[in-house]
Amino acid sequence: MRLALKLAYRNLMGAKLRTWLNVFVLSLSFVVIIWQKGIINGWDQQAQRDTKDWEIGGGQYWQKDYDPYDPFVLEDAHAQLSDATQQSITKGELTPILVSQATVYPEGRIQNILLKGIDPDQQIMKLPSSNLVSKNGEIPAMIGKRNAKSSKMKVGDYVTVRWRDKNGTFDAAVVKIVHVFKTNVPAVDTGILWIPIEKHQEMMNLPDQATLLVTNQETGFGGSIVGWDFKDHHVLLTEFREMIEAKNASGYIMFLILMSLAMLAIFDTQVLSIFRRQKEIGTHIALGMTQRQVIVLFTVEGAMHSILAAILAALYGIPLLSYQASVGWSMPAGTDNMGITIAETIYPAYSLALIVSTTLIVLIVTTIVSFLPTLRVSKMKPTDAIRGKIQ
Repeated sequence: MRLALKLAYRNLMGAKLRTWLNVFVLSLSFVVIIWQKGIINGWDQQAQRDTKDWEIGGGQYWQKDYDPYDPFVLEDAHAQLSDATQQSITKGELTPILVSQATVYPEGRIQNILLKGIDPDQQIMKLPSSNLVSKNGEIPAMIGKRNAKSSKMKVGDYVTVRWRDKNGTFDAAVVKIVHVFKTNVPAVDTGILWIPIEKHQEMMNLPDQATLLVTNQETGFGGSIVGWDFKDHHVLLTEFREMIEAKNASGYIMFLILMSLAMLAIFDTQVLSIFRRQKEIGTHIALGMTQRQVIVLFTVEGAMHSILAAILAALYGIPLLSYQASVGWSMPAGTDNMGITIAETIYPAYSLALIVSTTLIVLIVTTIVSFLPTLRVSKMKPTDAIRGKIQ
């Protein structure tokens, strides 16, 4: 094997430009595959972190009738908070949210929204609920930047809100927009108006009731609550996880295309090399090398392309990918209106497992592709070896 490595290296260096063209194409595949996977990993980590911070905390308790995809159940999707639950809220382990349907009339226009009540003093979610401070008897409200843009509302605006309480009675009030916040999580922004939960409970005639209970990420809340269903991160992030899996599938297609191009170049090089070096192969066999040793020599020679490619990829890939990870990848305008959790700038996340797995896959595939053309050597007859002729 040592002799095969020396001969393979000498032969590759002797091929000069042909070798380095193949190595460069293969190294480009290394870098692009790792970069593309790093972008997906970075997006996944950022989105999950933002979603936990802004929306789901350490998990959520849903009132047993609540279904976020069915607006018709919101009239009944609320329940009284028990004394034990109230104590957990006081300790900062939980924060309640009351959800109801409503209609707003910004500048005479009509818009259906979700009215959500939240505790202004809560510290579990990143929502800037501390801005919901009532002054002069006004009802304070805050909205997200996306909602503000679509409804053309801004800080200081007074907006009429109409709702229907638990008895089916319609009522209306004027709220003041006191804050517009910016977030990467559209689930707490698009079509939502946030107000203090006590005022919301008063408006709905639902004292001490809530629809959701968000748990603290740090302290957690391991108990069960009668009439409430706990949803952990695995359940709450299902949609996003499926989307990431779909993006990974498209990444595999790019991986196959790049690998196919690189492997085609390696395969053609091996076939051409065996054809041009028939006399050399015959000489090796005549000098005592077995057909198996010749096959190993050409296979190692082809596989060495991936080793040289990994070294070349490291030389220009490490500084390039490090720079990309530090400055991030800016998303195009309008991405935040797609309805998915995505930051304006995604910072790629590269792991040792990603780099090692990519290198091993490329090495294994290159070795297999290098081995296939050498099967012609096994068909060589001893008499043809001296003549350097392959059947």
